Amino acid sequence: MALNSCTAALHLGLLAMGVGPGDEVVMPSLTFVAGAQCAREIGAVPVFADVDEQTLTVTVDTIAAVTTERTRCIMPMHYAGRPAPVREIVEFASPRGIRVLEDAAHSVGMLSGGNWAGMHSDGAAFSFYPTKNITSGEGGLLLTHDAQIASRARRLSLHGMSRDAWKRYTAGGAWRYDVVEPGYKYNLPDLGAALAVGQFERLEELQAERESLARAYLERLKEIPGIHAITQFVPEPDRHAWCMFVIRVDPEVAGITRDMLIEEFRAANIGTSVHYIPTHLFTAYKDLTANVPATDRIWERILSLPLYPGMTTRDIDDVAQVLRDATSTRRIAENVA
Repeated sequence: MALNSCTAALHLGLLAMGVGPGDEVVMPSLTFVAGAQCAREIGAVPVFADVDEQTLTVTVDTIAAVTTERTRCIMPMHYAGRPAPVREIVEFASPRGIRVLEDAAHSVGMLSGGNWAGMHSDGAAFSFYPTKNITSGEGGLLLTHDAQIASRARRLSLHGMSRDAWKRYTAGGAWRYDVVEPGYKYNLPDLGAALAVGQFERLEELQAERESLARAYLERLKEIPGIHAITQFVPEPDRHAWCMFVIRVDPEVAGITRDMLIEEFRAANIGTSVHYIPTHLFTAYKDLTANVPATDRIWERILSLPLYPGMTTRDIDDVAQVLRDATSTRRIAENVA
């Protein structure tokens, strides 16, 4: 169902899957804060699993390390649009009665085993935010094959009402309705839905453009020491969504830190970002235990480079030139010193 944000999809997904006060929700700390926020809003406890340093996604092993009898849901994230090992996670979770809700915010256009996120799990939450592969200006989607989850989430998205406006006011509808339980105003407005439909019609075209840009980045990064692409192509039937292009900066080799490199890009008028500051480092979540050594190591070295439809290979050449100049200058300066 279409909703007004991915956060709304995560929130309703947790509620519809029966997660409540005192339950634990396992998730990466290396993700946007929305997952932890949604867990806390319903009285559940976010529990942070570490990530694999090559894929930046959680694994069955990192999840198992923090799973307890109170674990009610696992929320793996497909980092940058690279498929996380969801089927293996479901195989771990199902016998234990644990739900799996995929954080698929980066995953429009991604394929996992030839399917969209949410086909092997209990559900998946997608984002249509402006920086994502498909946008409705602001919006999201909850995808599930479980009819009970879909029914409750749909009801909760419209104040808990038993009938939405279409069922009340169209021909043959009835004006009377009930509010079955307290709910929220989470539906996607019609204008946003119209934008999303138009974008979906171009999805394969937009996906091909992102893949072409990613190949150009990978080719240029080969010659720059200390700069490594975290995001890589994946073998079929999987498909990377290329929502972001993320590099790892090894300062010992590059001669420059990630934070210094951000300033070099800023001086060149090129925007970059960091995905993400881990949730456990925020003031509001410092009360939570987080034994995530890989996350703590990697987050200070990762940087997201520009990647968007309409970008040209000349733009990528400009990005690569900043990387070449920054790393070369620092190495020369160190050698002179």
